[in-house]
Amino acid sequence: MIGPNFSIIIKGEILCLKKTGRQRPSPRHPAEPVAVDRKTVIGDQISIEGAIRGKENLLIEGSVKGSIEVKAHHLTVGVKGQVEAEILAANVTVSGRLTGNIKATGRVEITKEADFNGEIKAKSISVEDGAYLKAVIEMEREPLKSVSPSGKPEGKMSSEPIKEPMILAGKSSKGN
Repeated sequence: MIGPNFSIIIKGEILCLKKTGRQRPSPRHPAEPVAVDRKTVIGDQISIEGAIRGKENLLIEGSVKGSIEVKAHHLTVGVKGQVEAEILAANVTVSGRLTGNIKATGRVEITKEADFNGEIKAKSISVEDGAYLKAVIEMEREPLKSVSPSGKPEGKMSSEPIKEPMILAGKSSKGN
């Protein structure tokens, strides 16, 4: 059973998805379990083709082709994982093979076991020695604040570059 935290749109068959994590009773409603550190595992004998969307952490040890969206959660491509996908997640750790694009609102980690080919857009990235990485990387950052002569910040500056006319040096057309 996949449960309320994941929806999968696929072509083909799913043999099983494992859900792991501890549950603790809520102090307000002792009879109602609350998810803590929950994650769904796609095992190494599973192949999925299609779109995966979820509201909890996801570990992929199998094969996935398509798109993966876990916006506020952590996606891990395990050592046995083979993924070809467009990924949207808070944080991503790659230890297996991943071909595609990652858009993370937080951090992307490429471990020494990883084989990554694609584009990464994130606030921070780390790459361990020994990892294979062929990527276009765009680091996002907070807009810069300017300081007025009085020493107080004036507010956020535009992240757009200032366009000024450029004068090129070269031969003059004045007959020289």
